[in-house]
Amino acid sequence: MENKCVVIVDESMPLGTIANTTAVLAATLGKLRPEMIGADLPDSSGFLHQGITTMALPILKGNGPLLKRMRSQLKAFEPALLVVDLISATRTTKSYQEYAAVLAADEDIEYFGLALFGDKKTVNSLTGSLGLLR
Repeated sequence: MENKCVVIVDESMPLGTIANTTAVLAATLGKLRPEMIGADLPDSSGFLHQGITTMALPILKGNGPLLKRMRSQLKAFEPALLVVDLISATRTTKSYQEYAAVLAADEDIEYFGLALFGDKKTVNSLTGSLGLLR
């Protein structure tokens, strides 16, 4: 089985929030799927550079309602499909404990982004209609 990963973000957010959202989602993907990260590599002088992702990681555009709808639909594909989400509480909370409390209490979660990792055909069928963020 060939795997694929993508990140989908709300394109209406400010550029800094988009950048932060993609960074947080990518860091979590790297933690949960360490096989995505290649070996450290030397340059021509022997200086060692840390391994980076061995897979493409397209950033796709969406909007808040799409992300909310997708997150709900993606539950049917888990755990075969890894889904990582980032919610708006990350902008208003000052600690991970506060974030956890908001997440546990909020009945109307607003999503900033989603990251998917899994079977390429499944990921393509779920995200194939979304354009690249440019």
